[in-house]
Amino acid sequence: MTKDNGLQKASPAFVLPALDSDFLLGDSMRGVRLQLEYQKAEEILRSWTVRSTIVVFGSARVRPSGDSREGGPTATSSPQNVTPTGRRAGFWYEQARRFGRIASQRGGALLSDGHVRDNIIATGGGPGIMEAANRGAMEAGAPSIGFNIGLPREQEPNAYSTPELTFQFHYFAVRKLHFAMRANALVVFPGGFGTLDELFEVLTLMQTVKMHRIPVVMMDRGYWREVINFEHLVREEMIDRADLELFSFAEDAEEAWSELVRLGLRTGPRAPGYPSV
Repeated sequence: MTKDNGLQKASPAFVLPALDSDFLLGDSMRGVRLQLEYQKAEEILRSWTVRSTIVVFGSARVRPSGDSREGGPTATSSPQNVTPTGRRAGFWYEQARRFGRIASQRGGALLSDGHVRDNIIATGGGPGIMEAANRGAMEAGAPSIGFNIGLPREQEPNAYSTPELTFQFHYFAVRKLHFAMRANALVVFPGGFGTLDELFEVLTLMQTVKMHRIPVVMMDRGYWREVINFEHLVREEMIDRADLELFSFAEDAEEAWSELVRLGLRTGPRAPGYPSV
């Protein structure tokens, strides 16, 4: 009589490693999970022939002026659902929306005949400024990317990023890598801790020559100069005066695009592909 082997088949050890969630989510597999997060997005972006991006950072908390929820934000705006609706917040939202449309129309994102796509709008995928930039790209008929991140208070993806290019990450480090590695330019709207973190990540990479130089434009000079006293950093010799040339300012979407072009933004099929970071 054959002995029953049910206990053996039911053992966690018998589960195929690729199907064993307890094993895959364990500490020893962290390196594999990092690789998977990198590789999934990498393969999908390559299949869409996305060669370069324009990254847009900014607050998740803003929403359009006069928004009453109907036709407004499509994702949770912040942990406390604090959504400024003042004149400047609404202005920033509209300019991010306009910029997403302008960059998509002029930068090479509309190519769809087998050629590579350049200067695709890429955001953090959430509400506020991110939603606005993705929305502008969609209105231009172009794809756009949403690099979402899992948070304790869940961030919902906005409804305007291209569904097939809407990703979710667990590791901030891998998400930041995908932001940086294809970036042809960075446009930074007013924001808080997350926006500051993302801005200075890119500035530090360029300052330390770990990343090739790209145009960085910060929207609303008054906001940024009040938040960060760049001149004081120079006076205290914390940075070199030349470091102030790593970024520029603009006051609206059209000026932001003009500034990117002035600073050497590459457009069309000659834009650089897959720079190392």
